Amino acid sequence: MKGKAAVLVKPDRIETWEVPIADPEPGGIVVRTVVGGVCGSDVHIANGDAGEMPFPIILGHEGVGRIEKLGPGVDADYAGVSVKVGDLVVWSPIPLCGRCYSCTVLQQTPCENTQYFEHAEKPNWGSYSDYAWLPRGMSFYRLPEGADPLAVAALGCALPTVLRGFDRCGPIQLNDAVVVQGAGPVGLSAVLVASQMGARSITVIDKAPARLEAARRLGATNIVSLDLSMEERARAIADETGPSGADVVIECAGVLQAFPEGIDLTGPHGRYIVLGLWGAIGTQPVSPRDLTVKNLTIGGAAFPAPRNYYHAMHLAARLQNKVLLADLISHRFSIADATKALEVTHSGAATKAIIDPAL
Repeated sequence: MKGKAAVLVKPDRIETWEVPIADPEPGGIVVRTVVGGVCGSDVHIANGDAGEMPFPIILGHEGVGRIEKLGPGVDADYAGVSVKVGDLVVWSPIPLCGRCYSCTVLQQTPCENTQYFEHAEKPNWGSYSDYAWLPRGMSFYRLPEGADPLAVAALGCALPTVLRGFDRCGPIQLNDAVVVQGAGPVGLSAVLVASQMGARSITVIDKAPARLEAARRLGATNIVSLDLSMEERARAIADETGPSGADVVIECAGVLQAFPEGIDLTGPHGRYIVLGLWGAIGTQPVSPRDLTVKNLTIGGAAFPAPRNYYHAMHLAARLQNKVLLADLISHRFSIADATKALEVTHSGAATKAIIDPAL
């Protein structure tokens, strides 16, 4: 059996390959990809900003698929829910060994033995593909009955990333004033979760009209345009939060310059949670005195744990009709058009782009 896949052979060069699809190993499964989400991290990976990759690799780490084959010994997902061929599943794209310090003592992801990519001609879990081969140790979960795979895919790994951030840095408290830097999928996920947690105000900073409108639909109470100067943005946010300032600022922009501004926007005794700067390698000047004088807490998070994917899937399924999550998907592309999918994601033209192998 073979299938098409979008293969990154070197920075800024993506080719469509026919790749072999191996039978599942014991404890693993093979799925037919229904949706491959396009993530901002994919842009950084494809253009080289995220560093050297083990080329050639199949792109995509967000996926919803339909079980094609079950490996020996597999009759349930990683939450103990029975599965069969034909069931829809979502998977956590980081296989965990279960036998290292991070896995067993820290209980944190990623683990010391995590492999993020496999050679494109070997059994592979990249989701810009017709099929994904999930090894043992790669957690997958059956979608709840009635769950729309597009609603689950709409926020991709962004929603698990936000849940991971709140796990590590503390949740939104009732009546918190929240500022979200960036209205891409991570920012929209932060808005959604902050709204569900009871924030009294949620201010979003961005300049893409479609993304800002989506933020409004998900619970944002205030919009601040990036077209304003930094000083004007600060005044507009202060008008919303009041003299106490922002209780929580969440960086979801993926732009280095957002970091010092986020520190400035965080109010006294507040928290600054950094989620979007995984792929932007570099430094920015900050004043350490500001951290002590304002008694700030700064934390970051990446690589969501399997539990974050499980909770994100169920949250999306519960809210899919209330906030029309599937409508966040603004662009669909075939596997052969993966380069175009990355372009609209990079430009901000897409609220959310997906790879649809059926196209």
